[in-house]
Amino acid sequence: MAKQPMLKFVDIGRNMPAKRDADARRADYHEIYAEFAAAKAAEQASRCSQCGVPYCQTHCPLHNNIPDWLNLTATGRLEEAYELSQATNTFPEICGRICPQDRLCEGNCVIEQSGHGTVTIGAVEKYITDTAWENGWVKPAAPRRERPESVGIIGAGPGGLAAADTLRQMGFQVVVYDRYDRAGGLLTYGIPGFKLEKDVVMRRVKLLEAGGVTFRMNTEIGRDISFDALRDAHDAVLIATGVYKSRDLGGPGAGLGGIVAALDYLTASNRLNFGDEVAEIAEGSLSAEGKNVVVIGGGDTAMDCVRTAVRQGAKSVKCLYRRDRANMPGSVRETQNAEEEGVEFVWLAAPKGFVGEGRVSGVRVAKMRLGAPDASGRRAPEEIEDADYTEPADLVIKALGFEPEALPELWESPDLGVTRWGTVKADFHSHATNLPGVYAAGDIVRGASLVVWAIRDGRDAAEAIAKYIAAKTAVAAE
Repeated sequence: MAKQPMLKFVDIGRNMPAKRDADARRADYHEIYAEFAAAKAAEQASRCSQCGVPYCQTHCPLHNNIPDWLNLTATGRLEEAYELSQATNTFPEICGRICPQDRLCEGNCVIEQSGHGTVTIGAVEKYITDTAWENGWVKPAAPRRERPESVGIIGAGPGGLAAADTLRQMGFQVVVYDRYDRAGGLLTYGIPGFKLEKDVVMRRVKLLEAGGVTFRMNTEIGRDISFDALRDAHDAVLIATGVYKSRDLGGPGAGLGGIVAALDYLTASNRLNFGDEVAEIAEGSLSAEGKNVVVIGGGDTAMDCVRTAVRQGAKSVKCLYRRDRANMPGSVRETQNAEEEGVEFVWLAAPKGFVGEGRVSGVRVAKMRLGAPDASGRRAPEEIEDADYTEPADLVIKALGFEPEALPELWESPDLGVTRWGTVKADFHSHATNLPGVYAAGDIVRGASLVVWAIRDGRDAAEAIAKYIAAKTAVAAE
């Protein structure tokens, strides 16, 4: 009788790939987790219980068929495992690295709920796809037939790239427009290399180019080409710009020098690591070297900022968050990594203003306590009276989230429907906007969210665009 290859969670404990020593990783921007060896990947995949209702799959925005590709990995059928993982996910090697698995698939693993420790789904997913690249199993799009219709995609972030790949597989002519000089959006310029090394992103971009996707970089809609001209040039248009406008922070002294936006800071660091000349780092305005750094915020962007500041050689790095550790929105794993690297978290602390002469020298901090739950169900922070103090700071980084830009104004397209939050109004299922042939997907619709949701939206929007073009073509043929 054949030996059961799965359900080994009782005998085999959870094991993550080795993590580099904190002292070593503080000195560079390389990823901190090693790769699974083949035997270890198979061993960890074999812990899957193959449960009848796979909560890991249902809690994945892409509904990846996780139990089946874990089974294939456990039994050594890696090429099949890759084919299955990429059937629902355009960028499995990226999701394996940056998805907050502790809040999604792994956090809902059945054996985790039973006390045996979750399956290391993300690490196995990364291993499968990295192995696929090494073995040449990852191929560019090769549509069965070319279609004459074209689709213009505004934004080369994860949502736009996922849509581009899906549409190109169908044979459509795809042109991606982006304001930056490199494709990838936040994957390229917003996420540091210690979480996602940039050759991983550039490798995907090159694959899309090899498959026939055209990229027009350094192209800003409303400046280099009008939105109306773009619509005229294509049979359909997808808006996938993301949300890049940083939420501001008021209070006394908010205009002092040395108070910077998180995305400006992260983009400068990532550009430097590409080998670009970055004047703001050279002259010090976006460099943490030798400074007391305070990062304000509790999400994953804040974690990226504090860990980047450590690598830039900051004198000290503190993260202020107005709630406690249990209510922090960022990844638990990333918080732990930051603490290992020397970051100090100041819980129940909110900024009230800034002090300094011309440049910031400190943050005026209010101590907080948690009161009754707010509309979201989370306990609302309340200020403790007469408990203010000043936190020394030479560089303050605002990591408070992102808001959409005013696209109707920037693009001189006042008819484009937007919500009261400034996001583009789009049908929940079809992603169609109020303008014929114009679709929207990702953060510009749902607000700042996860990369995996942008991928899901991009793929779904591509399917809807294909149906729209097919219907329009059928009407024209009548």
